[in-house]
Amino acid sequence: MSPVVRLPGLVDVHVHLREPGGEHKETFATGTAAALAGGVTLVLAMPNTSPPIVDERAFMEATRRAQAGARCDYALFLGATHTNAPLSPSLQRRAAGLKIYVNETFGPLRVTSLPALIAHMRQWRGPGPVAVHAEGLMVPAIVALAAMTGARVHFCHISRAAELAVIRAAKEQGLPVTCEVTPHHLWLTEQDVPRLGSFGQMRPPLATPADRDALWANLDVIDCVATDHAPHTREEKAGPAPPPGVPGLETMLPLLLTAVHEGRLTMERLVALTHTCPMAIFNLPPQPDTWVDVDLGAEWVVPEQGWHTRVDWSPFAGLHLRGRVVRTQLRGDVVYESGRVIASPGSGRDVRTTTHFTGSRQKGVTDV
Repeated sequence: MSPVVRLPGLVDVHVHLREPGGEHKETFATGTAAALAGGVTLVLAMPNTSPPIVDERAFMEATRRAQAGARCDYALFLGATHTNAPLSPSLQRRAAGLKIYVNETFGPLRVTSLPALIAHMRQWRGPGPVAVHAEGLMVPAIVALAAMTGARVHFCHISRAAELAVIRAAKEQGLPVTCEVTPHHLWLTEQDVPRLGSFGQMRPPLATPADRDALWANLDVIDCVATDHAPHTREEKAGPAPPPGVPGLETMLPLLLTAVHEGRLTMERLVALTHTCPMAIFNLPPQPDTWVDVDLGAEWVVPEQGWHTRVDWSPFAGLHLRGRVVRTQLRGDVVYESGRVIASPGSGRDVRTTTHFTGSRQKGVTDV
């Protein structure tokens, strides 16, 4: 019998659930079903929806939809604009964090005004950090603003060796800077683009093999692995103007378990990257009696279809993996088992507004 290991429920600090405005791609119900199937029990949802989550009205509408649809626990990001600083303290307390886009991405949010950036970074108090989509030269620029304003900054989806070197230097200087990487930047490179075609289009773009290798070689600088789950339909990705982004909630943990099997990652580091550090960086409450059972010996090939995400495809199709999710439990209830999502829509909780979480944060790995 293959060894089964119990891990804490994973925390994905970077997901796009597309609701409101993009329900044909994903909803709170379908995206959080995919999360549970991937061993993820808590997701932080990004604000570049339609309309974007940039004020009280939009935040409340997104909250209403999440309350009705989410199957796992969640919190919602607020988005920065040129004109919405400062956001009210009460709204800040209810949000996962503040997302600032300073490079081009999918959706309507991008801040290019230096005064607006400074205002947001000076006036954001959390409890979550300022999460920034910054690429290339904008990485050291944001580090400089963090040093000037004292803001806690979390860099999303770092993908290049030079960017990681800047973040290492910032940490060595004692600046309050953290970062995440995605599975697709850890496993795929620009050499995969001819095979993937438009399905490999994402932001940041896939980088060189040397950049990919630098991510693995500098895992000590990286704080989180997050999916940047960004679903688009097959028709959209194959169309004349394919939007950037790929789904990833159901494949993150199996990929990381494969890395453990190959000796590139320890199980303890896997737990730190997907649970302990995300919980600490985003000041998230513990999820009592929550865990995921994984079969370390399961060998399988990533399929083209058959996923819980509404778009039902994966950029990792065809990869041979070792390890997969058997069962997920959330707050004492089995919510996923043997390929079937059991949790009902609306059973997930907003971790920023519920107060009945008790117990101590789970750590470590347990044999079952």
